[in-house]
Order: sequence, then structure tokens, then C-alpha cells
Amino acid sequence: MPRRLLRYSELDLSAWDTCVNQAEQVVPYAQSWWLQATAGRWDAVVEIGMKGEYLAVLPLPVKRRPWGREVYQPPFTQQLGAIGVAQPGSVFPYWLNVMSPIGKLAESYGKLYTQLNDSNGLPQRLANSYDEILTYERRITYHLPLTPSYTTLHAGYAADYRRRLRVNAEAAQPLAVTATSNAEPLLTLFQQTKGPAAGLGRTHYAQLRQLIAAGQQHKQVTLLEVRHPETGELLAGALFVLFRTRLVYLFAAASEAGKKASAPLLLLDAAIQQHAGTPGLVLDFEGGMIPSIARFFANFGAAPVPYAALSFTQRPWYLQWLR
Repeated sequence: MPRRLLRYSELDLSAWDTCVNQAEQVVPYAQSWWLQATAGRWDAVVEIGMKGEYLAVLPLPVKRRPWGREVYQPPFTQQLGAIGVAQPGSVFPYWLNVMSPIGKLAESYGKLYTQLNDSNGLPQRLANSYDEILTYERRITYHLPLTPSYTTLHAGYAADYRRRLRVNAEAAQPLAVTATSNAEPLLTLFQQTKGPAAGLGRTHYAQLRQLIAAGQQHKQVTLLEVRHPETGELLAGALFVLFRTRLVYLFAAASEAGKKASAPLLLLDAAIQQHAGTPGLVLDFEGGMIPSIARFFANFGAAPVPYAALSFTQRPWYLQWLR
């Protein structure tokens, strides 16, 4: 099967989305509308079938730098990597195991950083010239299968989480989770709380707004919030994306009052309750590299799942003498 490195202008986006929608790997971030919102343009290594269909793709979001084209991981895009369906005679599923195709991209790009999807597994190194420039990092996310009933999933929560949920349910004015279509209050709350530490600028928020709008158009986005029953103050909000068999906890924020009232717990519990009992569906908490956050996810019964980040850096020719 022919395998080609294509520029954005050469990509058939209809064939691209068909491939992503049918692939063995479930990667919402690889949908063309998602990449258009977060990266704008991207190159890709594509395996093309006999009828011009895309059998597999490897997205490569690019930026132009003085030293050349650079592959990077766009914001709000946790995983990309190899995506496709194994075909007789296809070598694509083995690319990431030998890592050679990633290394060969050094011939086209001055710098590369990409996070593979968790279905790609952790790559194995071979004794070849590409190992000299490739760096591999093991990263962690957390998954919770939602196939079991809510009763079963709830029983898997940490005892303290079950107690907090019970206390809220028995309160005179329990906090309630409601759906909304307006993301602006959530973005404002994030800017007021996590924003400065997260280092997000105007461009990032513009990309996120575009991503949310596109996700709503494709009916994949759910926005939930918890407000104070008397004042209407937003205590916490969360953005979930549902794509095929993956529910992604993409973005969230909570005020100090919301944290004390366990509002983030209520949001996740509501999403779990809504989707519990769905065969094959997995909740991806989309994080876990920070120990405190990992504990928060694990207390829902979620388990750590590894995925890989690959990178290389080629100095421009006039800096090759540096050691």
C-alpha cells in the first residue's frame, strides 16, 4: 500500500474523517474539525488504498520557524499518533513499534514533538541511526469503563466520595448539575482560577471557543455546571466530548467555594451516571501526570493508562557545531 507524506493542501478531508471514524483507535482529537480548530493546518503520513481511500493516517500539526517546519502537539489535543485499520499487507500498524518512520521525518522537519494515542502502545527502540535523535517519554491518563451499571460504578468510588454525594443528596438545598449550551461562564471561571497558572493566552481561548462551537455543531460536546442554589453563582463547570466509544473530560474549572462544596465531584458523577451501562464506552479523564489530580481520578475507580510522547530536535546547519 502506498504511504505518502502529504501537506495540508493535498489532504482529502472527507477520506480523512472516514478513516478516523472507522479506525481501530478511537481518537476524537484527530477529526478534521478538531484539528482545524486547534492547529489550523497539518501535514500527515497517509497510507492510501487502491481506490484512494485512507487506510491509516499519522497527523503532523506544523508551525513554520526560522529553522524550518516544526511538528508540535496542539493545545486541547492530548493524543494523536497512528490511526487506522489493519489491512492485509499493510505495514502501518508496525510503524510505531520500530519508530523508524518517526525518525525519518527528521529529513522533512527541523523539530518534532507528538503524543501518540494510548492504543499505539509504548514504542520499542531498535539499534538504528534514528535512535540517536529520538526521545521517548511515558505519559499517563486515566480511564474508567462505563459498561457497568451506575450502581456498580458508584460502589467503586472511594468511601469519602460516596459520603460526599450522600451528604449533598440529603441537604436541605442540594447542589444540582445542569446542562448548558453557553461555555462563556466556564471560560471566565477558568480565567479567574486556573488561568494564570495554566499560561493560556488569548489565542488559546479563541481556539477553545472555536473547538467548542465546532463540537456543538457535530453534537459531540456536553457542558455541565453547578451553581449556588440561592445566588446562582457558578461553582464549577465541565466540558465533555463524546466520540464513538470515548467520553473525554476535556476542560473544567471550579471556584474555591465550589471545591469546598464538592462541585467537581458532582459534575463527574453526573456524567458517569448519565452514560453508565453503555457497552464499550470509556471515560477518559485526560490527565494524571500530577499526583493530586491522579488521586482525584483514581478515587472514581479509574485506572492509569500509559501512552507515549516522541520528539526529536535537529539543529539548523549553522548551529550543528554546537555540542
